Amino acid sequence: MLRSSLAWLCLFIALPGFAAQLTVISFGGSVRDAQREAFYRPYRESSGVAVINGSYNGDFTKLRRMQAMQHVTWDVVEVEAPELARGCETGVFQPLDESPALEALTPGALRPCGVGSFVWSMVLAYNSAHLREAPRSWADFWDLERFPGTRGLRLGAKYNLEFALLADGVPAERVYATLATEAGVARAFRKLEQIKPHIRWWQAGEEPVRGLRDGGLVMSAAYSGRIGASQDQGDGLDLVWAGSIYDFDYWAIPTGSFNGSEARRFIEFVSQPGPQRAFAESIPYGPVNPEALAALTPERVARLPTAPANLRSALAMDVDFWSEHGARLDQRFEAWRARP
Repeated sequence: MLRSSLAWLCLFIALPGFAAQLTVISFGGSVRDAQREAFYRPYRESSGVAVINGSYNGDFTKLRRMQAMQHVTWDVVEVEAPELARGCETGVFQPLDESPALEALTPGALRPCGVGSFVWSMVLAYNSAHLREAPRSWADFWDLERFPGTRGLRLGAKYNLEFALLADGVPAERVYATLATEAGVARAFRKLEQIKPHIRWWQAGEEPVRGLRDGGLVMSAAYSGRIGASQDQGDGLDLVWAGSIYDFDYWAIPTGSFNGSEARRFIEFVSQPGPQRAFAESIPYGPVNPEALAALTPERVARLPTAPANLRSALAMDVDFWSEHGARLDQRFEAWRARP
């Protein structure tokens, strides 16, 4: 009788929709550390469901392979906005039903296949200990005479084409209109060519932080929250908000996940004011719940990408542009990078 009961219990646990654990994949590093304390641990304490967290670099190759084999082990994935839009169109991610629990989130946080996790910026970062003067713009990033040395940029066309045009004098409000033309794209690549031998390409968010700490990089594009977390540890890193690009990261549920119901409950839980406030206190990224923002100290708010002073000179990521043109521009970027 006991053996029979255990067999039925194991069968019940294996049924779709029953989740003793949830696998959440994020971008890792200090972000994942903050997510563990603000999201994963409180969710387990509240629901009894353990969160197994892994990391990736934004490449969906493994996820698509699992979907092709009809064996998807990822339940929730952190994803950037353009990739979310393309993944929604191509069936990589599930459409999400409307939820009253998410209606109060910041405008832009809700998309057909995703729910905003936080607001972040890609910024120009540097270590003042390794420079005689502080850079103030992307034009300084391109100035090899005043700032000799290796620069860091995230691997890919996105962000780098925008930064190249900003460095070349294009006003922020004209960047995407310029990139929408063939002449504008060619202009951006010509600008990148000027510093190509001096670029170290990075993929993981902790790479530019390490490079700036040890002096391997004189400046780098970097995630603002990673720099903020490093500052909290007493490192001498600094950042430039002018010319930064801000966007949401989103939670998405892969098509084929057996734990869709639990994944939705997780997303609703971590979107509440408490977890959102705890996350922003742990790493300086902007919360997507306005109540969480109101609960933060003015000093903390001033360090977030969503602070009015920081947004004033920033560029909003054009999700529609990158969703439409991203694959083509990434191919062109890889061909450009491969040329000596």
